[in-house]
Amino acid sequence: MDSDCRKSKLNLQMRLHHSISNGSLEFTPATFTLVGIPGLEAEHIWISIPFCLMYTIIFLGNGIILHIIRIDPALHQPMYYFLAMLAFVELGVSASTLPTVLSIFLFGINDISFGGCLFQMFSMHSFTLMESGVLLAMSVDRFVAIYSPLHYTTILTIPRITGMGATIALRSVMLMLPLLFLLKRLPFCGHNALTHSYCLHSDLIKLPCGDTRPNSILGLFVITSTFGFDSLLIVVSYVLILRTVLGIASGAGRWRALNTCVSHICAVLVYYVPMISLSLMHRFGRHLPPLLQTVMANAYLFFPPVVNPIVYSIKTKEIRNSIVRTFSRKRGGV
Repeated sequence: MDSDCRKSKLNLQMRLHHSISNGSLEFTPATFTLVGIPGLEAEHIWISIPFCLMYTIIFLGNGIILHIIRIDPALHQPMYYFLAMLAFVELGVSASTLPTVLSIFLFGINDISFGGCLFQMFSMHSFTLMESGVLLAMSVDRFVAIYSPLHYTTILTIPRITGMGATIALRSVMLMLPLLFLLKRLPFCGHNALTHSYCLHSDLIKLPCGDTRPNSILGLFVITSTFGFDSLLIVVSYVLILRTVLGIASGAGRWRALNTCVSHICAVLVYYVPMISLSLMHRFGRHLPPLLQTVMANAYLFFPPVVNPIVYSIKTKEIRNSIVRTFSRKRGGV
């Protein structure tokens, strides 16, 4: 009886797409079904605690970074403007996943509308692509600061920084829009169960019964032209940085120059290592346990925005001092 009710409910939730193909009806699902942690559904209320803690750290940590850069004139420099961009896009990624993640773990709500799923996929991937571009811009910033410190602020002016930020955002949106429209036109034939607690493009293209080759080809192009291209240029930037540093006469000067890059290197590693691991797992690790795939997907999305504010607050003296001054003034005002 329950099975029949569930089937009838699913049929009511499906709307006819537009055609009959090969004798079977093609549908666009009204909703997609998301999952939390496979096999641990009974423990979701407890699992929600670390997720809530991570979101708190993300929004508090990145929010503090943005706030102190805005109010402290000493931080109105190119390096910190790029750091503000990084904090902003990480907030964007986290805000995109928050509604479905907390709905699943706190309230047991697993459904998301078709349009809502596409919007979440678009916004989440767009911000993720932006993060890759910002990390590249930050590596260029470090190269300019070390190679030509006397002309640092005249080369990286506010209009140029603004233009770089706008280009990064426009590139991400323009690359994601075709994927959105290609996915929207595909027939799903009643399949609507996803394998994560948010909508990933690599997850969504497994469901349609139509030809998904254009989606796969375009998706590969997006990955290559963003993550692949950006990571290559980041490596080139650091090769040039090392050449410049080796040309510095004093050992103390070399150490100071390299020390300014430590936080950025950490940010690059915590971003690319989980992302590459997840990509390899999606393509070659389909036999791996679903729990491991879920953990890697969550690490890919949550690890960078949790770790980066902590690393920059600890390793960057100016950020650390500004945070201390800000909270000292507030405490003194109270």
